[in-house]
Amino acid sequence: MIGIIGGSGLDDPKLLKEANEKKVETPYGKPSSPIAIGKIGNVGVAVLARHGKKHGIMPSNVNFRANIWALKELGVKHLLATTACGSLREEIMPGQIVFPDQFIDWTSKRASTFFDKKEVCHIPMADPFCPKIRETLIETAKELKIGHHEKGTVITIEGPRFSTRAESKMFRRIGGDIINMSTVPEVVLAREAGMCYQSIAMATDYDCWREEDSVDIATVMKVFAKNVENVKSLLLASIPKISFSECECQKHINNAIIKHED
Repeated sequence: MIGIIGGSGLDDPKLLKEANEKKVETPYGKPSSPIAIGKIGNVGVAVLARHGKKHGIMPSNVNFRANIWALKELGVKHLLATTACGSLREEIMPGQIVFPDQFIDWTSKRASTFFDKKEVCHIPMADPFCPKIRETLIETAKELKIGHHEKGTVITIEGPRFSTRAESKMFRRIGGDIINMSTVPEVVLAREAGMCYQSIAMATDYDCWREEDSVDIATVMKVFAKNVENVKSLLLASIPKISFSECECQKHINNAIIKHED
């Protein structure tokens, strides 16, 4: 089973053949949406809407733990996460796709571990995204002639507001290439759950680090809507190629937990 966590416009169950919805209960409450289960090619796929079916859940209120837990319960081992992002680099143009290989966490309110009771988990995150999935996505983007960047550092901010110009310029200086509100803690929880995780980030704007630019939701959604078909095509073409069963991403959890006895 391969999972898709869909951002705005990319949680479309029509991606799937033989689709049906399943509601999953978790120890962390309800996930953001029922999960659509079906097939792409001959591969079982589960699609979850990160912000709910009607995009009614703001980034800080997404139940990331329930979402990842629910997908794990369904047997998901490989997870593709689509997201809109702002570009912090001139060369990453709106409409292009970025496959991040690093992140910087600028959030402050989110539960970022499953292990907050009698166990402590120090999960390794030196290379947080799955290189095998990213390689497949890059190869497929080249085949489809979709404008893309093979790597980049995504900064995840708390939101829901956009950055100030001062913040946007700071994020560039500390090494950010793109900026969004959803990758963290999703990627961390996926690693704790023993999953391979890769973001598919579509640049919608230049944030506001350029003096001539600002960002608003109307601009974001307009660019996203124009390019959503590219991302759907990428998913449809790449998912049947993800055939590996084991990966280092799935093994990091094995030696990361410290148990405390009463």
